[in-house]
Amino acid sequence: MTTDFIPFNRPYATGKELAYIAQAQRNDHLSGDGSFTRRCHQWIERQTGCASALLTHSCTSALDLAALLLDIKSGDEIIMPSYTFVSTANAFVLRGAVPVFVDIREDTLNLDERLIEAAITPRTRAIVPVHYAGVSCEMDSIAAIARRHHLRIIEDAAQAIMAGYKGRAPGAIGDLGCLSFHETKNIMSGEGGSLLVNDPELMLRAEIIREKGTDRGRFFRGEVDKYTWQDVGSSFLPNEITAAFLWAQLEEAERITRERLAIWQRYHEMLAPLERQGLLRRPIVPADCRHNGHMYYILLQSPSARQKVLAGLKANDINAVFHYVPLHSSPAGQRFGRAHGDLSLTTSLSERLVRLPMWLGLSETQQQRLCEVLTAILTR
Repeated sequence: MTTDFIPFNRPYATGKELAYIAQAQRNDHLSGDGSFTRRCHQWIERQTGCASALLTHSCTSALDLAALLLDIKSGDEIIMPSYTFVSTANAFVLRGAVPVFVDIREDTLNLDERLIEAAITPRTRAIVPVHYAGVSCEMDSIAAIARRHHLRIIEDAAQAIMAGYKGRAPGAIGDLGCLSFHETKNIMSGEGGSLLVNDPELMLRAEIIREKGTDRGRFFRGEVDKYTWQDVGSSFLPNEITAAFLWAQLEEAERITRERLAIWQRYHEMLAPLERQGLLRRPIVPADCRHNGHMYYILLQSPSARQKVLAGLKANDINAVFHYVPLHSSPAGQRFGRAHGDLSLTTSLSERLVRLPMWLGLSETQQQRLCEVLTAILTR
């Protein structure tokens, strides 16, 4: 590995994280729901417009909490894309439900809203749109389908913090939304996530399930004189050290997003000539969507072209990667879920996609070198 090595990801720190962690320690409160957690909750609620935000250990935990909150049971069906992370499906499989995989759109790689209605059966309980690469799904259409069929919407907005859809925040449009603060995300705390509760009727029960099934939150607010076991639940609270780290990032979220968008735009301009030559396709962002610079991917002409690009970049000390193996083609996906339709776009796009290095601090010089190497690989 040379000094010119370009990693795929490099976790970003604002510089305030350790000071806030030390402050949390001085506060003598390191378990969940301390002062830093409250600041994070308030920031997320203000930024997204959700009724209530609850920090969790991860986006996976937020999805698990959502499945418990909606009483998802054995035999229920949950419509989702196959082109997503395993947690999207696992949250519901753990409750005995069946993921029903629907094909994705060619432009955004998001769940194709035109295929959802045909996948609905009497067992369908919810739709789980995944906002891929921080670009929102077509939520107005999905919401209209959900209303017609009395279904819940749980948004997997793991990649979508600070993005927008028609002036609204992804994750705060459906009944529930789930954010990720994993170290690969724009805003991060190493591990971490949040459940966004948009239906006010679900707020109290969400709080109870998150607190091991107790009304501990009401006790600390002075609403009851003791707290007791009220419902099913588990421990979904992150500790105050994680929340302190996250607060340092949330304070800088607007700047972080601006800088990521600038890096994304440089890629977009540098790679335009290769798209004009028909050698790759750049990301497409619909006019109604405001993305957040989470990821820059390219779509190549064939799986063999992808292998050539990945090998060529690696040989030049550039770490680019592919993304999800579609869930419907995986052993567990075939065991626990079912595909609606042939999912041909999911298969084709997943086999041709390459994610380029994307992190705060990636320099224009590094991007230029990457694009020159990529051009050489694709034109020789």
